[in-house]
Amino acid sequence: MRQPLRVAAIGMAVTSAILLTACSGSGTGSNTGSTAATGGDLVIARAADAISMDNTSTFDNNSIFVQEQIMETLFTVTDDGQDVKPWLATGYKISDDGLTYTINLRKGVKFSNGDPMTAKDVKFSIDADTATGNDGWGYINAAIDTVSVVDDSTVQIKLKYKWAPFLADLALFSNAVVPANYGGKTKAEFYQAPVGTGPFKWGSWKKGQSLKLVKNTNYWQKGKPYLDSVTWNVVADSNTRKLQLQGGQIDIDDTPDWSSFQSLKTASGVKAVTFNSTYEEYLAFNQKHAPFNDVHIRRAIAYAIDRKAIVKSVLFGNGTVANSLLSPGTPYYDKNATAPSYDLAEAKKELAQSSKPDGFTTSILIASGNADQQSIAQILQQELAKIGITLKIQTLDPTANKQARNAGNFDMTLSAWTMDIPDPDEWTSFAVDPDGGSNSAFTGYNNPAVVRLNKKAQQTTDSDERQKLYSQLQDQTGQDAFLAYLYYSPYVYATSDKVSGFTVTPLGNYHLEDVKKSK
Repeated sequence: MRQPLRVAAIGMAVTSAILLTACSGSGTGSNTGSTAATGGDLVIARAADAISMDNTSTFDNNSIFVQEQIMETLFTVTDDGQDVKPWLATGYKISDDGLTYTINLRKGVKFSNGDPMTAKDVKFSIDADTATGNDGWGYINAAIDTVSVVDDSTVQIKLKYKWAPFLADLALFSNAVVPANYGGKTKAEFYQAPVGTGPFKWGSWKKGQSLKLVKNTNYWQKGKPYLDSVTWNVVADSNTRKLQLQGGQIDIDDTPDWSSFQSLKTASGVKAVTFNSTYEEYLAFNQKHAPFNDVHIRRAIAYAIDRKAIVKSVLFGNGTVANSLLSPGTPYYDKNATAPSYDLAEAKKELAQSSKPDGFTTSILIASGNADQQSIAQILQQELAKIGITLKIQTLDPTANKQARNAGNFDMTLSAWTMDIPDPDEWTSFAVDPDGGSNSAFTGYNNPAVVRLNKKAQQTTDSDERQKLYSQLQDQTGQDAFLAYLYYSPYVYATSDKVSGFTVTPLGNYHLEDVKKSK
């Protein structure tokens, strides 16, 4: 069992002794290959494009991973993914009652346009995130009462009630600091070319093709970033990305399928690597579409899935069967959590009790060019046929696929989650609370008892008690089968051997200011 976030313990006055220096190089990983040349353009290929640069309302990693290079937070995730550390902040103090946090800001930090960052910008940014409410990540700040400016380098945040994941929540990308009042622009205008304190600044975006950021020469970490620019190319087909990497057209393939990964491990000039993760793949049921509002239908499908076969044939053994809403790398994960596992007899029993005892026809939405999803969908097609369910496979290009999922235009879809902060609240609130920003991971799931468990866990600061609550939540969501958990797997990347300093935390974060590229 992993321990919960240590710095979030509240109820007594605490002053953070953790200080970062501007030249400490305290990014995600060590900069191996220090003799590598600086400068140059890093080219990353990925299956789908970003959707939006508005960090307060986007839920897809392709947008988030770009945003995190432009806009930074007061705290960031530690290398092991189990804690947070000061970033744009240098320390904090908690009042005796655990309700007031006084946060000291790093001095000398500038936005990429040269303007100084002050507490006024921090207040505006957190308030703007909170204001999104149920339409964005506002739920993450539900406990915040007021944000006040003490002076230019000090901000004070008062809570409505004790909130265990508070510091972790401040590390979420949605609470990144942007200029107050969007620098005189409207919100819509600002996010066309956002400004932040990050190592890179806005370059250009050819939607559906490529997105480019360029070096921020005002970055507070002296001497960084090493690169002149970073470009994310949209290359939907996994085999094409593999060939481009081998041919030197790209530097990083951020989503090789597992069959490509096996062959890339022996390819010349390529490093195929995995990183510890909080990644979980799952099958989502849209409860707004009949018959998925029927728990027996969902359980029947969940019981019919042979997850071990998927791990073996699709992941080449690079994963483990999932048993819970939480992943093993997430605090309060319960290895004994109960959820339907492969049992064909139970699947047939559940279907017999359902509104469609004789079976039915439905569809699964997957991304085109994704060999892993195509293989999983074909396996599901064969397995569901055994219990009388005909499954049609619907493919959309990766960007359109995500848009359809977000809009609820699916019966079932393959999706995944990876944590962004070292506390389960981000995912549990997103997944089980209809007011959590995504209508329960776009499924329409609504169990009031689970919502109450989640809210109680948020406000409970005792670690043992939180574990009990989250264990109950994991058991109940498993039995409700609003998702069919499939597998946990590491992050997989393939890079050119000219790239050094690229590492990924278990929460998926990467610090491109630490990356170098040799010629």
